[in-house]
Amino acid sequence: MLRKSSKLSVFTVIRGKHDSATLAQIRERLASGPSFQDFVQNPTHTQQEWNEYEGKLRREKNETERLRLPPWLKTTIPRGENFMRIKQQLRELNLATVCEEARCPNIGECWGGGEHGTQTATIMLMGDTCTRGCRFCSVKTARNPPPLDPYEPTKTAKAIASWGLDYIVLTSVDRDDLPDGGANHIAETVREIKKHNGNIFVECLVPDFRGSDNSVRIIANSGLDVYAHNIETVEDLTPFVRDRRANYRQTLAVLQKAKDINPNLITKSSIMLGLGETDEQIEQTMQDLRDAGVDCLTLGQYMQPTKKHLKVNEYVTPTKFKHWEERGHQMGFLYTASGPLVRSSYKAGEFFITSILKNRKEKESERK
Repeated sequence: MLRKSSKLSVFTVIRGKHDSATLAQIRERLASGPSFQDFVQNPTHTQQEWNEYEGKLRREKNETERLRLPPWLKTTIPRGENFMRIKQQLRELNLATVCEEARCPNIGECWGGGEHGTQTATIMLMGDTCTRGCRFCSVKTARNPPPLDPYEPTKTAKAIASWGLDYIVLTSVDRDDLPDGGANHIAETVREIKKHNGNIFVECLVPDFRGSDNSVRIIANSGLDVYAHNIETVEDLTPFVRDRRANYRQTLAVLQKAKDINPNLITKSSIMLGLGETDEQIEQTMQDLRDAGVDCLTLGQYMQPTKKHLKVNEYVTPTKFKHWEERGHQMGFLYTASGPLVRSSYKAGEFFITSILKNRKEKESERK
């Protein structure tokens, strides 16, 4: 994808539909630049070694033994000066990150800057305890988590301002115990961040708020740039993978509602692979997301966080992930990131979306 200094021609978005000629120009530039794999933690193994791997990649029916990790998922985690600085500041401000709570495999690269020297952290708002208990997620759960920290929006904005980032991702636990699901708290955080730095781009990976139109409206009108909500898996597997209060059609409705309320928003979602879904189901899920006006999509490998969580049914190969990336382009997603270590908030995607948003601002300035 794009390096920080790369330039990208402006595109047109009209209620989720993109000008095909402009989109073709964007992709032509992407093809001549660094590939998505340039941004992914890259093990020392070669593509040929991946193709020749003879280990078992799928569990048979009723088989309980866990699969061995294939070579493309074995990575080293750098922990340099940048990593330690961000970690220390987060502890001092008592802020949680989904990077730590969800045990993301990319934490060292994102916090440490990695090969490309760009630091990314996803702040998790409203504490580290969720009211839901999805079977894939390692975040702590409770019916009545501790009350919200009223100073969290200010502390979060302070931390982000000191990092000097161009793009920040805010996510949160589900707070079904709150009347608005925490929507006003998230919106206040966005406004505080923008107050400190009006040029920073903010992505919010938010809950479904149990389908509340009012909560979706509060977030959509908060001043954020990217509205993200993850569908997680295919429809047939949703009841077994997600909490019973999460609903496949409700997720689609939330994403569509956000776009209806604020057509200028970029909307984004994510799918985990390796839970037992079929190709046909993945294809249908991608199409459902496009029909809901979703602009950006990420697909990554599900990784079992602890022995208590769902086992991996299949380790999807890098070649298959490449296939879904290409299908995403064909379906008309503005951006598709697909790879074994890709997560819903991943810096390669942020580079691309930042370029899009910057070009929008430049275009708006020219009109004025």
